[in-house]
Amino acid sequence: MSRALLGVTVALAGVVTVLPEAASAAPTAPFTAITADRGDHGYTPVPASDAWTPDNATVTGYPSSGDTLRLKGVRGEQYIEVLLRPPTGSAWVAGQTYPAARSADSGQAKVEITTPGSACNTVAASVAVAEVVRDQGTQMISSFVASYEYHCDGDPGTLSGELRWNSTVDYVAAVPSPGQVDLGSLEVGGAGATRTVSFASRGSVPEVFGAARLTGSAPGQFAVTADTCSGRTVAPGAGCTVTVASRATLTGTHTANLVLPDNSSHGQRVVPLTYRAAYGVTGMYYPLPPQRLMDTRSGLGAPKAKIGAGQTVDLVVEGRGGVPSVGVGSVVLNVTVTNPTAASFLNVYPAGETRPDASSINFPAGWLGSNNVTVKVGAAGKVSIYNRNGATDVVVDVVGFYAGDYLDLAKVGVGGQYGALDPTRLFDSRLTGGAVQAGRAVQLWTDFGPELSGHVRGLVLNVTAVNPVKDGFLTVWSGEGALPTSSTVNYGAGKVVPNLTIVKTGSCTDCGTGHAVPSFGVHTAQTSNIVVDLVGVMDDGQVPDGLRFRPLRPTRIVDSRVGLGITGGALGPNTTRSVSAYREEIPSDTAALVTNVTAVAPTNNTVITVWPAALLKPTSSNLNPAAGQTVSNAVLTGIVPGHQFNAHNLSGSTHLVTDVVGTFYRYPGTASGRGGTRFVALGSGSRPTR
Repeated sequence: MSRALLGVTVALAGVVTVLPEAASAAPTAPFTAITADRGDHGYTPVPASDAWTPDNATVTGYPSSGDTLRLKGVRGEQYIEVLLRPPTGSAWVAGQTYPAARSADSGQAKVEITTPGSACNTVAASVAVAEVVRDQGTQMISSFVASYEYHCDGDPGTLSGELRWNSTVDYVAAVPSPGQVDLGSLEVGGAGATRTVSFASRGSVPEVFGAARLTGSAPGQFAVTADTCSGRTVAPGAGCTVTVASRATLTGTHTANLVLPDNSSHGQRVVPLTYRAAYGVTGMYYPLPPQRLMDTRSGLGAPKAKIGAGQTVDLVVEGRGGVPSVGVGSVVLNVTVTNPTAASFLNVYPAGETRPDASSINFPAGWLGSNNVTVKVGAAGKVSIYNRNGATDVVVDVVGFYAGDYLDLAKVGVGGQYGALDPTRLFDSRLTGGAVQAGRAVQLWTDFGPELSGHVRGLVLNVTAVNPVKDGFLTVWSGEGALPTSSTVNYGAGKVVPNLTIVKTGSCTDCGTGHAVPSFGVHTAQTSNIVVDLVGVMDDGQVPDGLRFRPLRPTRIVDSRVGLGITGGALGPNTTRSVSAYREEIPSDTAALVTNVTAVAPTNNTVITVWPAALLKPTSSNLNPAAGQTVSNAVLTGIVPGHQFNAHNLSGSTHLVTDVVGTFYRYPGTASGRGGTRFVALGSGSRPTR
C-alpha cells in the first residue's frame, strides 16, 4: 500500500504549475528524477538535454523481478523511458560500475533509453550504482540511485545523466539551452555570429562550475566572449550564461566543444559548436564595360535640364548598365560636368541620406571635365547628385560596382580584390611617337609575370589628356569589341586633364611575353597626347592578401586652409607633406584609402602626387590643376601604419582638400600572413592604333 500511495503522490506532482526557473526551489527528498545531458552525443535517442522531475513532469518507477527497474518521465505528449537490468544471474550492488548494452548478459547490464519515435539498435554504456534498496517482502527495488554514460549506435559522443527513484541522495543537474549551437553559414572575414548558452541549475544541490574552455577539432575558430558561469556556485533554480562567437578566418565546416567543468558524475557539461564558413563577395569589385546611365542634355536617366543651384537629382543605378538589381554595396561612376554657368561642386551621395560635408567634383565656370566617383548605393537603388552654384549639365557613366552583403553569387560569380602596386607610368605618347590622332585608339598592355598576369581582371589607372587640339574626350575600355558610347576623360583644348578609372581588361596572347597579359584600349575623340599611370590592380579574388572595399560616408580628412589633417598651410613649390588619415570613422585595419583630392586655386600650373608615406615619390601624377582653378581627381592610395600618406606639389603654391569615400582592408579569407602580395609591372607596351 505504501508503494501504491507513493506512485499516486508522484503522479499528482506532475500536474503542479511549473514556476519560472529563477524562482524554483530545490527539490526535496525523496528524490525521483531522470536527467539527460546530451553533450556531444547525437540526436538519438534524446533530442535535447533535460531534467525530468516531479515539478515539471510525471515521473514514475516500475520495479519488477530480477532487479529490473523501468523509470519513465511523462510531460504532455513527450516522455523519456530508461530500462535497467543487472547482468544475467546477478543483482545490483551499490558502489559498483557496470558495463552495459541493449541486452544484458553475464558480463553486461542492460540499459535502454527511449523517447517518442527514437531508440537505438546498439548500445555501449556504463551504469554506476550508488544506492539500491529492496522491499523486504518482494525483494524488488524500492529505492535506486545511479549515474550513467550512454553511446547509441556507435556515436562517439556521450549522453550522461542521473537516475533517482525514492532516494534521499542529492544530485546536480545543469541543463544547457541550447544544448548544441549551430552558428549557421558565415562569410570568411565577415561580422561572424554569437550565441549565448544558458545553464539552469535543476538539481537538489548547487552546481559548482569550473573554468569554461573550448576543445575539439577547431577551438581556434571560436571564442568565449562573455561568461557568468566559470568559478561560480549556482543554487537550484538559478542559472548562468556563457556567450560564444565565431572567428570565421578559414573556409569549411568548423566544430568545437564548449566545456564547462562541474560537480556532476560526468564531471563536465559539453555543448557542441559548429558553423560553416565560405568566401563571401562583400567588398569585391566587378568591372563593367562602361555604359551611360545619365545625360541631362538628352534627358537620359534624369530630366532634360541643367541641374540648378542647390538642386538635387536622384539617379537609379541598380538594375542598369550591368549593375545587379539587388546586393550592390557601392558603384563606381565617371561623372562629367559640361557647360557650368558658375564655379561650383557636385556632391554624389547615397539617396535617402543626409548630404555629407564633402565634394565629389569641383569645377570652374565653363569647365569641361570628369571625375571618378565611388559612392554607396542608397534607398531604392539610387544615388543623389547635388549641385552647389549656378547650373550645369551632368553626364554619368558606370564602370563597375562593389558587392554588398546580399549579392547573389550564383548570378554574378566571384569578383576581384584590390592588389597593392607601386604607382608606375605605363605609357606616355610624348615619348613614343607623339600625339594620338583624332578618332584613333592605342592598345596598351602590361605584364605582371606568368603567375600573376592571368589573375588580373581590371587595372586602376590615372589617365591624362595632355594639350589636346580641340575639346573632346578619352574613352578607356577593355580594347575588345566595339568602342563604348561613354567617356573617361573629358578635356578642353590645350588643357592637361587627368581622371582615375578602373578598366575591365582584355587579354593579349601575342604581345611577346610568352603568356597572356592584361590589355586595354584608350581612344581619343580629338588629337591629343595621352599619359597612363598604373596605380593598382583588381584581381580575380584568388591572389593572396587581396584587399576588399568598405564604403564610408564621405568624410573630410584634409583641408590645408584650416589645418585639418595637415600643418603648414598651403603647399609651396616642390613641397612634400605627410598626411595623417587617422579618424574614428576609418577602421584600424585599413590598408588603402579611396579619396577625392582637390587642389584649391593653385598659383601656377602644377602637378599633385599622392603616395604611401613609406615609399619613394613615384614619377606618376594624380592631379594636374591649372593656375587659379579648383579641380578634383579621385585617388586610391596605400597608407602605412598610423594611416599616413604623402602629398607633393610641384610648382607655385596650392591648398589641398581630401575627402575619404571608402577604405580597403586585407580580406582574412585570402590573407597569407606573409606581409602581402604586391603586383609588379615587369613590362608594358603598346599595339598598333586603330
